[in-house]
Amino acid sequence: MSSQLSHFAINADDLDRAQKFYGRVFGWKFEPWGPPGFFHITTADRKLPGVRGALQKRRELIKGERANGFECTVSVDSIDRAIAAIEANGGTIVMQKTTIPGVGTLIFFKDPEGNVAGAMQYDDHAE
Repeated sequence: MSSQLSHFAINADDLDRAQKFYGRVFGWKFEPWGPPGFFHITTADRKLPGVRGALQKRRELIKGERANGFECTVSVDSIDRAIAAIEANGGTIVMQKTTIPGVGTLIFFKDPEGNVAGAMQYDDHAE
């Protein structure tokens, strides 16, 4: 199974303030994409593309727990095998499979230490 870190997201209450901060500190660029309050982040140039990134409005991943910090997503070959492996090794699924059209199928899970992360089966033809 592929297990490469493939995406990170920064959750923010004030998107303008976050864009200014990361743009000024690291030179990152932001482009609106998808739902309101969601931006793709360009972290590098074409020679060194880096990990895909997003800036998004803060939300709850688990009822009553607001997303805080950087949110990481791991690319997997099979979301169903990833779910089985997570559960077999003491993790829990906190967001069931969700299809993002043109991107793939995403889950969020909590590891045995209480950390929340995502797993994505990328599929450009997902509907």
